[in-house]
Amino acid sequence: MDSLPPGPRYVLSQLPKLLVPPAVVYFLSYLMHAHLHLAMPTWLLTVSYAFSWPMAFTTFVQWHVYTNTRRARALRAAIPREVEHRWPGSLDLLWKKDRTGYMGEWLFRWLEVYGSTFNFRVMSEDTFITTEPEYIKKILSTDFSRWENGRLLYEQLHTLLGSGVFNSDGDMFHRELTRPFFNRDRITHFDIFDRHAECALDKMVARLREGVPVDWQDVASRFTMDSATEFLFGRNVHSLNAPLPYPSTYSARTLITRAASDLRPNASEGDEVHPANRFVRAFQDALRATGVRTRFVQSTWPLFEFWGDKVKQYLKAVDDFIDPIVEEALRAKAEKVSGGGVDAEGKEQARDDETLLEHLVKFMNDPKVIKDETLNILLAGRDTTACTLTFAVYSLIEHPEVMTRLRKEVLSVVGSSQRPTYDHIREMKYMRAFINEVLRLWPPVPFASKCSIEPMIWKSVRPGEPDIYIPPRSRCVYSFLIMHRRKDLWGPDALMFDPDRFLDERLQKYLVANPFIFLPFNAGPRICLGKQFAYNEISVMLVRLLQRFSSITLRQDVHPAAVPPPNVEYSPYAVDGRERVWTRNHLTTYVKNGLWVEMEEAPHD
Repeated sequence: MDSLPPGPRYVLSQLPKLLVPPAVVYFLSYLMHAHLHLAMPTWLLTVSYAFSWPMAFTTFVQWHVYTNTRRARALRAAIPREVEHRWPGSLDLLWKKDRTGYMGEWLFRWLEVYGSTFNFRVMSEDTFITTEPEYIKKILSTDFSRWENGRLLYEQLHTLLGSGVFNSDGDMFHRELTRPFFNRDRITHFDIFDRHAECALDKMVARLREGVPVDWQDVASRFTMDSATEFLFGRNVHSLNAPLPYPSTYSARTLITRAASDLRPNASEGDEVHPANRFVRAFQDALRATGVRTRFVQSTWPLFEFWGDKVKQYLKAVDDFIDPIVEEALRAKAEKVSGGGVDAEGKEQARDDETLLEHLVKFMNDPKVIKDETLNILLAGRDTTACTLTFAVYSLIEHPEVMTRLRKEVLSVVGSSQRPTYDHIREMKYMRAFINEVLRLWPPVPFASKCSIEPMIWKSVRPGEPDIYIPPRSRCVYSFLIMHRRKDLWGPDALMFDPDRFLDERLQKYLVANPFIFLPFNAGPRICLGKQFAYNEISVMLVRLLQRFSSITLRQDVHPAAVPPPNVEYSPYAVDGRERVWTRNHLTTYVKNGLWVEMEEAPHD
């Protein structure tokens, strides 16, 4: 059945449920005819068959609500308050949810009405949403063993991520394999970061000298993609070799046509695509299609991919790049084994010049498992870091005084042209505070979810309110984005960009007192292994950027599609009361249609 498209596979899996209601009608009509000699009119039998499904569905929903409510009362607890709706299945809420609005605005509004934890029931399925640090702590840490990704999320992510580290439950084998590779601040990482940062900035300088603004998000994504693929595979996709896109208002029409081909998310195979962009485009499109799946909080997503897997169609270019590299690594391993070149000590340790793929093949022989693992880490190493770099530059634009102070620290600690080292990065306290503030306001993963394995009670965090009952097999969505911006957790200036909150008395007052209010890298047993790796990569790029440029200007006007609508720009939940970029998310946060900038080169000493 795995060979079938998602739609037919889903329908077949639901067939028993679909057949039971009309089968009950048929059985009752048969009993009436056989034992009571009563024959139902054809029209009544037809109506009974037609209404058997909604009647069964309604009965199931009411029984589900009744049993959960009764169990909660028995435990002197309560189900989280349900979001009010008018139409069955909360269809009116889904219909009204504005896809062109500010990211997560509906959650911000519900937080004001229903508190930090509530129930968004869609098509009879409970989805508990929380932004409460104490409850998120339970999910990620103290009650970790009682939660899992669940079948729904596994199936949504499986086409792209397979059984890799981010799509596996329980088994920590994946993490134990990669942990040694991230434990040290390896000098080779800095070599990779610095080389690709210089390449990216050189390319950007060349375009800026033409008098044309640059999409910084595109540059940051290429930098992190080339760095991540070299880190993983020992060879990179050379996405920085492809020409940078031009803004839509650029006067050279022939170049605009080429740029449109590079930017368009769903270009056909006949379009002109630079060879270096094939892998990048395929990976990005697969990620976007996967993100669409995760917007479904129910298991019905296959109905919207009925005759074809919309993620799988993009993966050929990904497979064409990764499969030969994995096969080559496995062949090299086999040759070493046959020649007696693999010893026990080498298998335990990760060499400083070793790629992650070389490390993984020491412990694995299945090419599919190895590819899944590398793709999972590629997603973490590329998209999350590109997101942070994008919003870091946007923050520098909106706060020139922050850029002046940060650049002064860079020049004081590192110098105007020297390569940053790990010791330099450790010394730059304001740099770390700046990055943390970016991560606080624009966490790369704004929303996440887990599924409860068993029933549990969450103790009320507010006096006078009942404890919360979480039924078994319930999905719980938790939002780092909303939690990071709550004024009761971060103070009245929570929506203001201010890196000093990670340096002054507010650090002790809010974060030290409650560490789980800041979770850009997750927490508990599944905390991000590449946390320091990400800080280092972001810091190296920002150091190199600030060494070469003294000011940055936002130019969304040159690409009108990147200008956010007024309801987004002036959302009551926008940072500093106004955001001049259009923030969206698939699996990770990004700026819709790019971050277009001009930069002024710093004078050389």
